[in-house]
Amino acid sequence: MTGAARGSAVRIGLLGGSFNPAHGGHRRISLFARDALGLDAVWWLVSPGNPLKPKAGMAPLAARLASACRQARRASIVPTAIERELGTRYTIDTLRALQRRYPKLRFVWLMGSDNLAQLHRWRDWRGIARRMPIAVIARPGYDARAAASPAAAWLGRYRRSAASLTDRAGWSAPALIHLRFDPDPRSATAIRRADPDWASHFSGLAQRDPLTHHPVDPDTA
Repeated sequence: MTGAARGSAVRIGLLGGSFNPAHGGHRRISLFARDALGLDAVWWLVSPGNPLKPKAGMAPLAARLASACRQARRASIVPTAIERELGTRYTIDTLRALQRRYPKLRFVWLMGSDNLAQLHRWRDWRGIARRMPIAVIARPGYDARAAASPAAAWLGRYRRSAASLTDRAGWSAPALIHLRFDPDPRSATAIRRADPDWASHFSGLAQRDPLTHHPVDPDTA
């Protein structure tokens, strides 16, 4: 049942990333987070370019969006390249823009523990934390580094349970929610190693953004 049907605001999880390519692990953690947090949907923010990742080896945006659409089929997952339209490069700017564009939606930021470990390197990371709850999904090999990170130390005083999001007051921020589930070994890096030309499978395909319904040029870098 959707948030609108329950008489409450629609609840959206935001999962940002390169999705280079998207894979079943992204789908699995998204559906897990949806169920654990009582979300109506998860939006995959397919980044035009991650400032913390090298451009070398990055497939065109249209190919990455197409791979995300394939993985999201028949699920309450909405891949989108909306950051390209918003003209934002940093997460803090994207979140501000999304909250302005969709003022009636409630958002929670989803990230793996590998990202929590480096969150303090992100532009205005405290501003991100003050904008919406952050749910961190455990990833093997990163939990210790995440727990020792400056961001985790600062956010530690704001720890909450997943159940807290069932109440309206639970959506106040800052809020840090830890989610744990069975590890998923799949990774985009492994897929690229096994198939360096994976993006060619989507070459030349016309792609329409599932959220904005605007076309994405297949030659978009």
